Amino acid sequence: MNLKVYKGEELVFSHDGHWLHPLFALEDFLSGSELDAHDLTLEDKLIGRGAAVLISRMGFRSCYGKTVSQRGLSWFEQKSVDCGYGKLVEKLDCQTELILTDDMTEEDAYAELARRAGRA
Repeated sequence: MNLKVYKGEELVFSHDGHWLHPLFALEDFLSGSELDAHDLTLEDKLIGRGAAVLISRMGFRSCYGKTVSQRGLSWFEQKSVDCGYGKLVEKLDCQTELILTDDMTEEDAYAELARRAGRA
């Protein structure tokens, strides 16, 4: 599994899709659930700037990425999200890392991600 979400020790959501689709699926899941992202811990294989925007926007306070980009980590630092990682890289080899600029607001970044995911 790539994306896993836990409440304490209990696995409450998992998704094995590509790109940011698992995070959009998680957003849909949480909107129809009684669960609050503040009480959950997220683990993912790769976390770049796009994933960081989605994770913080959902309200997560804590996450872990096997590989995290510096751009994703800096976003988490701005949003006060505690992010652990196995490996820190300058950037992921992904167009999303280039498209989301440092001067974009969270809403602008989310709108661009939703558009690219076919959700807008």
